[in-house]
Amino acid sequence: MIRPAAKRTAAIRTAAIVLLAVFYGVAGYFHLATPPPFLTITPVWVPWPEAVVLWTGIAELLGAAGLIQPWSKKLRRAAGIGLALYALCVWPANMNHFAMDMAREDGGAGLAYHIPRMIAQPLIIWLSLWASGATDWPFRPRKV
Repeated sequence: MIRPAAKRTAAIRTAAIVLLAVFYGVAGYFHLATPPPFLTITPVWVPWPEAVVLWTGIAELLGAAGLIQPWSKKLRRAAGIGLALYALCVWPANMNHFAMDMAREDGGAGLAYHIPRMIAQPLIIWLSLWASGATDWPFRPRKV
């Protein structure tokens, strides 16, 4: 018998998978369809920025597909780990965007945009891991 808490957790996890898959699918599409905004925020030390933006878009699309597919829990976990690592790797571009905007006279998108974005990054990393089943932390079942 499945406990109500376990059903609720499974439903929330499924919703998180769908949310992440849509988020990464849309982001992947835009990386491929309109790379200039992503190239603008790519740090200067990143080699071959055009190729990096292209491959990040492909990684997002593949990760989204891996999360949403219903056949393999191993593939879903691998997609979640891959997307978590991806989010960690693109964090420097987000920080670069923040710094570039703050250096502009008009402040760019401003703190109201960038502060939540910086806070969201570790949450997105964790959510990718939790939704995919790569971790249950901090919602592990209590041992009785």
